[in-house]
Amino acid sequence: MKGAADKGKVLVAMSGGVDSSVAAALLLREGWEVVGCFMRLGSPGEELDAPVEFDDRQIACAPEKVRIGHRGCCSINDAADARLVSAELGVPFYVVNFKRDFNRIIEYFVDEYSAGRTPNPCVRCNDWLKFGRLHEYAEQIGASRVATGHYARVERGTDGAARLMRGLDVSKDQSYALFGMRRERLERTLLPIGGMRKAEVRALAKELGLPTFDKPDSQEICFVPDNDYAGLVERRVEGAQRRGDILDTSGHKVGEHEGQHRFTIGQRRRVGVALGHPVFVVDKDAGANTVTIGPREALLRRGLFAREMNWLVDVPRAGEWVGCGAKVRYNAQPVGARVCVGEGGCAEVRFDEPQEAVAPGQAVVLYDGEVVLGGGWIERAEA
Repeated sequence: MKGAADKGKVLVAMSGGVDSSVAAALLLREGWEVVGCFMRLGSPGEELDAPVEFDDRQIACAPEKVRIGHRGCCSINDAADARLVSAELGVPFYVVNFKRDFNRIIEYFVDEYSAGRTPNPCVRCNDWLKFGRLHEYAEQIGASRVATGHYARVERGTDGAARLMRGLDVSKDQSYALFGMRRERLERTLLPIGGMRKAEVRALAKELGLPTFDKPDSQEICFVPDNDYAGLVERRVEGAQRRGDILDTSGHKVGEHEGQHRFTIGQRRRVGVALGHPVFVVDKDAGANTVTIGPREALLRRGLFAREMNWLVDVPRAGEWVGCGAKVRYNAQPVGARVCVGEGGCAEVRFDEPQEAVAPGQAVVLYDGEVVLGGGWIERAEA
């Protein structure tokens, strides 16, 4: 499997899944000196299937006495899977302990729900760890590139600059989750499977004899393995579970809830109120501890204001409206919009047609066709 390494050293973030496994294999075949790396984050409730030692040092792992398991994207079982793949490919494999850094993401998650917003921890993990701390570690070991198994592409524009682009497999495209990486780090990023479809990735993994070829994709947030987001918030924030009013769009009380953090904008199921017609969560007020419900059309918003904008292309001139595509949810498709850059890293986005469930706390990512222009965090939606 291993070819002549003439392109330089690349650090591959190996999660123990099929995508990062194939990414490593492709780079090895292309002539890169591949170093596999697993980020140890310290997920709660995990079980140990094999004796694996972790500490604050970067440690090499031997590939004995492990089995394939599925516990998310950063469990000990996933580390064992990544280690098996590295052994099969014949490349070095290291574990880096990012547990202390990962606490920052959990705190962010809890704080956002407490403030009435809807967090996106996977995007923050990419920003702060995969394309943050991991790039710093790559520099320490002399790796000129960092690679992951994301379904997105890095290609060169006519000016020679790196461009982040949507993955070829639209159903798996993960460019939305990568908008927050710094532009200079995009220049040092490789995304080997971005031009492949998921079925092709699994078929290649099987052909190469990689043990992760049929491993299921991770669906849950790794630090909430039971999917009980509300329970996590309540365990960490005293007084989070307190009763409040459920209001209709006219401000009339129609029911009660046990904490606004238990609801998200656009939610339909388990609202706790029956009005004889479908109702959705259309607004929340953390200060007043209220949740507002209404018909589907009450979810429509004509625009939004975003903060912490991160641009992967030259920043548009402030005060000018620029046409683009805008995506406000991971599993949505870009819709026609315009963006106007403001002061202090802010921007206003207006949709060509009103959009549903524009949730504060989520990301808005902007596109020019297949190219990611940049994105930011939704501060508020415009009714």
